[in-house]
Amino acid sequence: MSTYHRRQRAGVLHALDEARFGTQRILNLRESLPTAADAAARTESWLRERQVAGSDEVLIITGRGKGSPGGVPIVREAVRKALGALKRRGVVSAFGDHTEGAFIVTLAPVSQLFEAPRRNRDRGDASAEPSSATALNALEPSTQRLLRELAVRSLDALGAALPGHFVDAEMLRQFSLLAGGISSGTGREERLRQAIVRAIEEIDDL
Repeated sequence: MSTYHRRQRAGVLHALDEARFGTQRILNLRESLPTAADAAARTESWLRERQVAGSDEVLIITGRGKGSPGGVPIVREAVRKALGALKRRGVVSAFGDHTEGAFIVTLAPVSQLFEAPRRNRDRGDASAEPSSATALNALEPSTQRLLRELAVRSLDALGAALPGHFVDAEMLRQFSLLAGGISSGTGREERLRQAIVRAIEEIDDL
């Protein structure tokens, strides 16, 4: 296949991907040529944001790595490793190859974010950073009420009556998990409330 036809084919495939996913659901790492560490960090940050935004299926373009030293796809492998870790943490539901240079990723429901860490910790353990507690206390009362409602429903799903301090610990834990996926800037708390409401609806649908 000539260079012209390869470029033409690549253009067609790119157009099909944009039609399927839209620009908001495509992360193109190939364009910026990041290091492996940067690619993994950007992948995690972007996927967490897409999860709380309610996206389901997204596309991550890594490139095939032909320009990497020795032809080893360093960025692609770093992203694959990051996707595996995010699957264990309840961010990613499934992922697979779309092409030799891209992954299709199915994001887990927001409520799954809370279940994954709980399997590996005691119910009452809330080892969140002090800064998270400060940020939680700075939220508007309406947001705090939503977080408390989410915490109560989440704990109720465990099937046991728990003391009040467990609810406070669960609020802080859930806030810490959700906040990582909310981008900064104007409207951040409103986006947080939307994510909380989505998580409550998901729990109610179980």
